[in-house]
Amino acid sequence: MEEQTVYDKAVINRINRLQGQINGALKMIEEGKDCKDVVIQLSAAKSALNRTMNVIVSENLVQCVKETMNNPDEDTDELVKEAVELLNKSR
Repeated sequence: MEEQTVYDKAVINRINRLQGQINGALKMIEEGKDCKDVVIQLSAAKSALNRTMNVIVSENLVQCVKETMNNPDEDTDELVKEAVELLNKSR
């Protein structure tokens, strides 16, 4: 059975800020704001999303290492493979 991941408040706050940025961009589009301003807002949201994914992936990697240390009989290769696949998907 797979363990449920617990995300800390900082990750949830990042997602909430990201939602705000996306909603801000949508409002700008609906109001007919300048293309340059919309692209800047979307670029900021894209960067925030990438940073959030990096935080989540790095926390997952730390958890995988801890699991391996606590359960030496567990398949370490499989945990590393999963972590690397997750890292690749986040890019």
